[in-house]
Amino acid sequence: MPRPTAAQFAYGSATVVVTTLALLLLFRTESGVGVAAVGTIALALGLLVALRLPLPRHRAAEGAGRTATDRASAAARTQHAREGIGTRERVTAGRSSARANEHSLRR
Repeated sequence: MPRPTAAQFAYGSATVVVTTLALLLLFRTESGVGVAAVGTIALALGLLVALRLPLPRHRAAEGAGRTATDRASAAARTQHAREGIGTRERVTAGRSSARANEHSLRR
């Protein structure tokens, strides 16, 4: 279960406080049972409001949060991969042994 966000806490808490004040003023209850009922209703409504808020979306979609330059370079890499540009050539055993005595620039 995901953790509640700050918005869910804020809206839920505000709902509980406002609902409690409104119900207490509306019904003018003074008994302990009435105050407990108002508190229970306010908590239930606050929980409902907090749970109904949409959760933040993750950037799982391809291209979300990228700039136009990033998308263009990713598209170019995809196109090059389809065409075989920039791929490394596989060296067979016969060719690799023929080049074994050549000078290497890497050290």
